[in-house]
Amino acid sequence: MVVIRGATTIASDEKEEIRRAVKELLEQIENRNGLNRDEIVSVVFSSTSDIHSYYPAKAAREAGFSGCSLFSAAEPEIDGGLPLCIRAMLFVEKNLVPRHVYLRGAKVLRRDLTDILNIAIDGPAGSGKSTVAKRIAADLHILYLDTGAMYRACALKALEAGADTENEAELMDLFREMKLDIEYENGVQKTILDGKDVSEEIRMPKVSMAASVVSRHASVRMHMVEKQREIAGKMSCVLDGRDIGTYVLPDADFKFYLTASPEVRARRRYNEMVKKGLTVDFETLKKDIARRDEQDMNRAFAPLKQAEDAVLVDTSEMTIDEVVAFVENKMQEKI
Repeated sequence: MVVIRGATTIASDEKEEIRRAVKELLEQIENRNGLNRDEIVSVVFSSTSDIHSYYPAKAAREAGFSGCSLFSAAEPEIDGGLPLCIRAMLFVEKNLVPRHVYLRGAKVLRRDLTDILNIAIDGPAGSGKSTVAKRIAADLHILYLDTGAMYRACALKALEAGADTENEAELMDLFREMKLDIEYENGVQKTILDGKDVSEEIRMPKVSMAASVVSRHASVRMHMVEKQREIAGKMSCVLDGRDIGTYVLPDADFKFYLTASPEVRARRRYNEMVKKGLTVDFETLKKDIARRDEQDMNRAFAPLKQAEDAVLVDTSEMTIDEVVAFVENKMQEKI
C-alpha cells in the first residue's frame, strides 16, 4: 500500500468551486503517478474550518471516483493556517515512488515539490556531506549531482595522460577534448569518462589529491561550473562540494556547511576504504586530509569556506540519520 498526498485551495466556499478543485486535484494525482482508477483503494479528505458548503468526498464521487472508499473530515481552526484548503490522501495498491501534488495556493505547503529547489551542501573531506546529500535527494525525490566526481574525473584524465596538474593551459587543452557524462541508474550516479565507467577509480587517494590541485585552476572550475549551473537551472537538485553555496549556486534556496574534527573525518574515510578492501595507513590518510584542507581553504579561486547564509552543522558526534533529520527539519522550517 502506497500513500500519495495532495492539496489545493479554492477561491471561495462554494459548491462549484469545491467540485472543480477536487476533480482537478484527483485527476492530476492520477496522471502524475500513472494510476488506473481501480488501483485507488480509498481517499481521505480534510478541509479547513472555513469550508462548509460541500463535502470534498461527495465532489470526488461526482467526479467519477466511485470505486473506492471516500471520507471527509474537518480540520480544527489554526491561527495563521492556509485558508480555504482541501487536503487529500490517496491509498493505492501499486508499487511506485509517490509523486505528491500541490496545486493553486497549496503550493506554499510543499515548495520542495512544486518549485525548482537547489540545495547546497559544502564542507571539508570526510564531513559526511556526500552521504547526507544523497539521502536528502532520495528523501525529496530530486536529483543528486556529485560535483566532486566531476573534478575527480578531470584529475583522473590528467593523471592517465601524464599531464602537469599545475599547468592550467595544458589541462584545458586536455579537458576540451574530454567526454564527461553523468548517468543515473537505480538512483546512483555513475561517472563516465571517455565512454568508461570510472566511478570507483576516481575515489582513489591519488586522484583525490590531484583533484584538489586541478580544481584550483579558474578555467577548469568554470568549465565544470557551467555544466553544474545548467543542470541546477532545469531541475531541483542537491549539490555537494566545497564552494557550492559561495560560488557555484550563491542563490541556492538552502545552504548547509558540514564539518567535523580532523580525527573523526580521517577515521570515517579510513573505514570507508577498508570496507572496499583497500590497504591504507590511518596516519598517512590523516595527513592527506589535513593537507587537502590546507589546499582547499587557501586556494586563490573559490576557496573552501562557509557561506554567510549557510547553516553550520558539526557532525563529529552525530550519526548520518541525525544529520539528515537536522538538515530536513531546517529546510522545513524555511519552507
